[in-house]
Amino acid sequence: MVIGQFKELLNTYKMYDPAAKSLWEIGLLYPGPKALMMHRLAHAFYKDKMYFLARLVAEVSRWLTGIEIHPGAQIGHRLVIDHGFGVVIGETAIIGDDCIIFHGVTLGGIKFDPVKRHPTVGNKVMIGAGAKVLGPITIGDGALIGANAVVVKDVPAGTVMAAPLAQAK
Repeated sequence: MVIGQFKELLNTYKMYDPAAKSLWEIGLLYPGPKALMMHRLAHAFYKDKMYFLARLVAEVSRWLTGIEIHPGAQIGHRLVIDHGFGVVIGETAIIGDDCIIFHGVTLGGIKFDPVKRHPTVGNKVMIGAGAKVLGPITIGDGALIGANAVVVKDVPAGTVMAAPLAQAK
């Protein structure tokens, strides 16, 4: 099952990225698939309450990929993390299927209380480079979060949420 999921993920990257020349290139050289497969292992340890092993796998993944995913985060199928460096996904974050996250994105919390404190991201959501999605908010299916947006309130399905554009003077 794990091999099938990995191949499905690689095919998703290949379909999404015209620069990708082969599944071998994606699997060996792209940080996103490595981080996601290591997260699957870390998450399994986390669910079995083997917290130290879960954090150890997550830490090694972060060293190798520059992508930090807490072992408690729940991630759906076919998530594409494009470039990936600087992505941070918090413990209580939930990400649906077929989403795209670009480099520098944070799915973070705004509290330290032991409650749901990270975003829930629906299916087919795209989050642009540098965006910060903070707190126990919901991003609806098909929403688009623009680059460098700071989102602290729910985003309805199909909505585009973007940072204000700088005006040249």
